[in-house]
Amino acid sequence: MNMRKVFYLVLSLVIASCTSNKELQEKLAFIDVTKEYPEKKIELTDIADVSYLHLNSKNDDYLYKGSIDYVTENNIIVIDRSQNSVLFFSKEGNPKSHFNRRGQGSEEYRDAYSLMYDEANDEVFVSPDFSDHIMVYSSLGEFKRKINLPQVNVNGQMALFDDVSILVYDNTKLWQSIMQSNAPEEFNLIEQTIDSVFFLISKLDGTVLDYISLPNKNIDLSYKDLNSVFTGQVSYGRVRKSADGLLLYNPESDTVFHYSKEKHLTPYMHKKPILSSQTSMTVMDICMDAGKYQFIAVYPYRETGKSSTPKYYMRNKATGELFRQKITLSDFEGKELYINPRLLNYYEHAYHFELDFAELEEAYYKNKLRGKLKELVASLLEDEESNNVFVFADFY
Repeated sequence: MNMRKVFYLVLSLVIASCTSNKELQEKLAFIDVTKEYPEKKIELTDIADVSYLHLNSKNDDYLYKGSIDYVTENNIIVIDRSQNSVLFFSKEGNPKSHFNRRGQGSEEYRDAYSLMYDEANDEVFVSPDFSDHIMVYSSLGEFKRKINLPQVNVNGQMALFDDVSILVYDNTKLWQSIMQSNAPEEFNLIEQTIDSVFFLISKLDGTVLDYISLPNKNIDLSYKDLNSVFTGQVSYGRVRKSADGLLLYNPESDTVFHYSKEKHLTPYMHKKPILSSQTSMTVMDICMDAGKYQFIAVYPYRETGKSSTPKYYMRNKATGELFRQKITLSDFEGKELYINPRLLNYYEHAYHFELDFAELEEAYYKNKLRGKLKELVASLLEDEESNNVFVFADFY
């Protein structure tokens, strides 16, 4: 093959590669945060199968302070935040089992900050806050093992990945950077570089099985308030389940990636314009893929003394239409809901909302409730202290 043919062959391959990347970029879902997308009213029952649930806590062992922490095919798990107890309920809301292993012993946890549940193997993975380990129990509280983490996990950003591994986000360096940026100058701390790592660890002993590197930028998304170093903590969504794998995200890099069950990493959604430390910033949180829609949250960059008010969007996957969420519930007149994709990362295609019982009681007497929700609330009115009611949405 002569040199001219070699040249044209290489050129054609380069052009083909550029064209492929350009086509991929054009097909990739995106949101332009400089645009004002219209608000659109969506009835929840038009996009999801809806059911209502009340957790039965008449037994004192199942009283709780908090909300639902994890959902599997046959179980609903709650951490009682007042006692750090773990409570199991059936999908009908009936008590099943509970345990409390809080303590200082080798088989106990300091606190139950977050948890995951492997129903097939009856393994509860309890993660204390600011901890370098995970404690594993049965649903009856029987100790199974301790898993050591490669780094301290701050915000419980992890997910069960497959039969042998857990995906964990290491935000130790990010947390150090936030602490650094909020510390008084006289502390003269060494400058930290923002970095983040996703990795797979063994469900048996915490051995690192694989590292997953996502693009990142050295942009500090915390805001500064020297009155308290903790004020600047920002916890964006980094890991979320999807129907065929996980969605992974560094908000500093504007692009959400899909990590398939075959361990392939591909771009999934991105934000325009790209972040720059030199301009006013708007940050996209992790997105959620459920049914016919993608759900997206966008936050303005936090400034000193100001709170960030998020905007919640929906994107029609078939048409590409983007609009502000205004989700209504036909059984609750005047009630508006929104989906925050950073929450509930144990779902693959569903979501749940929590309705305050005092609000429901008032709506009942004002004749604003309908159907099964009205029936459920009516059955609970005689209880002096009823738990809140949950709305489960299974998107199609």
